[in-house]
Amino acid sequence: MTHPDPGVAPARKRRLSFLGAMPLTLLFIGLLIVPLVLTIVLSFRPYDYDLGVQAGWTLEQYVEIFTSNYTLTVFWRTLWISGLVTIICVLIGVPESYILSRMKAPWNSVFLLVILSPLLISLVVRAFGWSMLLNPMSPIGKLTQMMGLGSLLYTSSAVVIGLVHVMLPFMIIPVWTSLNKIDPQTIKAAYSLNASKWQTIKRVILPQATPGILSGSLIVFGLSTSAFAIPVLLGGGRSRMVSNSIYEQFMVDLNWPMGAALAILLLVMNLIIMMSYNQILERSYKRSLG
Repeated sequence: MTHPDPGVAPARKRRLSFLGAMPLTLLFIGLLIVPLVLTIVLSFRPYDYDLGVQAGWTLEQYVEIFTSNYTLTVFWRTLWISGLVTIICVLIGVPESYILSRMKAPWNSVFLLVILSPLLISLVVRAFGWSMLLNPMSPIGKLTQMMGLGSLLYTSSAVVIGLVHVMLPFMIIPVWTSLNKIDPQTIKAAYSLNASKWQTIKRVILPQATPGILSGSLIVFGLSTSAFAIPVLLGGGRSRMVSNSIYEQFMVDLNWPMGAALAILLLVMNLIIMMSYNQILERSYKRSLG
């Protein structure tokens, strides 16, 4: 009686796993890797305003970006607006997530639905809603003018307000998910050791909520840097962000290599900032857990 080779079954499983992963791998390559490579190649193509995209290679687009004060100002504006939106979302979203995690049924479901309900409304509709609220003739607009702040519409402040409203659910959900994973016994143990409520939040709850804060911050920052509708409708021409410049290069000026170069630099800036932030927060998380 012959015995089956014990190495055959694992090898067959590996082949089946490889074949099963092939469709998703090809989809990933076709929808992400190939367009990204083509965009990188396009960013190095010469461009002539009379003849369009030319064959060959050039660094002209990148040189123009790094030597243009206007373009650098747009990148800086995109960076600080996205960073400020992320900070505000953390300051608002973390306490709100904690309150939501402490609620009992059915109120937790009701308030979770309230938090998620703005996502059911079109982004453009919400932006128009804020433009009406911040209009100089609206009650809020008149109040800000009486306070000496002037009109908020078509300013960076309006862009920040609109982005915070849009991005807040993306901060609350990851933090709320992390808080729900906390073992209630650890909180009871902290209280039994005479820890105050603030000490319990600082040393028990916040460290365990760090993964959710990290995930939410990365999502909010990434979506904010690539936001398009909010800066256009609430910022106007005075608060342009990189995404607006990319759209203008592709659709108005038809300078596709410049638009591709702006898109690649925005992607690189996002990756550097996100990876650095991830490293800093993960080290803090590991130190807090000993």
